[in-house]
Amino acid sequence: MRKGEDRMLPGFRYLPGHLDSTAQKNLTGTVFELLEAASPYRPTMPGSGRPLSIDMSNAGPLGWLTDRHGYRYSPNHPETGAPWPPIPRALLELWDDLADFAAPPECCLVNLYRDPKARLGLHRDSDEETFEAPVLSVSLGDTAVFRVGGTTRRGSTRSLRLASGDVVLLGGEARRAYHGIDRLLWGSSRLIPGGGRINLTLRRVTPVSESGQESQH
Repeated sequence: MRKGEDRMLPGFRYLPGHLDSTAQKNLTGTVFELLEAASPYRPTMPGSGRPLSIDMSNAGPLGWLTDRHGYRYSPNHPETGAPWPPIPRALLELWDDLADFAAPPECCLVNLYRDPKARLGLHRDSDEETFEAPVLSVSLGDTAVFRVGGTTRRGSTRSLRLASGDVVLLGGEARRAYHGIDRLLWGSSRLIPGGGRINLTLRRVTPVSESGQESQH
């Protein structure tokens, strides 16, 4: 186990303070530039069309979407139709350092918590075609109370506070673990003007072929 690493269940890695203040500031600026190319939008739940309490955007060849038609990945912004911008180099380097996976991520989901009451219910990332690679999550801005459980919704859960610069990986058994954000500790960070939290989630969506070449999509 590496220094600063906490394993709560097999495949779960919690790296508090992995990004220092300079790295956080630089990455936040990069994210704001990304959002100029792919403007945030308010997603809705499948079926009901009920809006989430957070805004979203994406970077990479594929972006994760949710609306009345369901959960899915798409190469294009749902409102503008434009392709998603590339995943920032700093995040690709972080993936190379921590993910221990031969292929790069194909999606960087950007979750924007811009309301003190914003939250994200217990869920698991299961819309990908492959679960071989971990999900890598980076927290910027206000601290969030993060809840993580097992592979069943009704299983026991534990919670921890994710502060700005913390990194979490869900791999192995934990790749399909239920998790969510219960609440924000609004005003706990000065990183983001006006307050709030940015969560960046790197995901591999499609399998890697036996030859080592990425599958086409």
